[in-house]
Amino acid sequence: MRLGFLGPAGTFSEEAVRAATADGDAAAELVPFASIHETVMAVQTGAIDRALVPIENSLEGGVSATLDALALEAREVEIVGETVLSIRNCLIARSDLALDAIEVVVSHPQPLGQCARFLRSAVPHATVRATTSTADAVREVAATDAPWAALGPRTAAALYGCRVLREGVDDEPDNATRFVWLARAGTPPVAPGSDPAAPWKTSVLFAGAGDRSPGWLVRCLSEFAFRGVNLTRIESRPRKGRLGHYLFHVDMEGRAEDAAVSDAIAALGRHCEEVRRLGSYPAA
Repeated sequence: MRLGFLGPAGTFSEEAVRAATADGDAAAELVPFASIHETVMAVQTGAIDRALVPIENSLEGGVSATLDALALEAREVEIVGETVLSIRNCLIARSDLALDAIEVVVSHPQPLGQCARFLRSAVPHATVRATTSTADAVREVAATDAPWAALGPRTAAALYGCRVLREGVDDEPDNATRFVWLARAGTPPVAPGSDPAAPWKTSVLFAGAGDRSPGWLVRCLSEFAFRGVNLTRIESRPRKGRLGHYLFHVDMEGRAEDAAVSDAIAALGRHCEEVRRLGSYPAA
């Protein structure tokens, strides 16, 4: 089993995939990729069997790279599971460094947003710069003599020979990221378990030309409300065409084959040009 994640070694994504496979898949090969988009598309092409990618953070919201890849390019990929990882960002430097001496702070855009208040108060004069991953940020800091720092996990600091200047610099202590397992369409869900009463989620994407008419979104969402289907998340993303038109991602409680869930999804077709099930899987 080849399992993909956002690399290189030392990212929160690697922490998540190792934690999620701790009780099984011991012989799995972990395959790092340079971007979330590459990770998702490797599932589409069959280069890997599954991937674990971030989709939502409690502070910064949806991960657009994952949402857009699933919606627009990886049409043969489905969500087959999910897991949640507690996030604890650290301020990391090559060696001991006074905070007022730091000139640049580098990290993935998500941690930069998750720690924005800390950065404004602790290193107000530092230039903030985005890179492809937290581990890449720590590697970059480890390779320079300049007074730079990175935001990332403690494991990355240890892996690349750096020092943790401050631990737990997240703006909120309950920072957490939801990751989803991806696989080719038709792949059984991850660890479905034996309890038929265990909670499940179903994820759906929908869009329609009527999205500029009054009440269109209300009518779409009413299909779930009328049938007692509880939505746990809704998010819009641009359709990558004309300004003002959106794709809507929704997660709901229940299995896709549950009568209320399946009827609600089918009823969306009366209002939408596109309705696509992104997956039905055990809830974390």
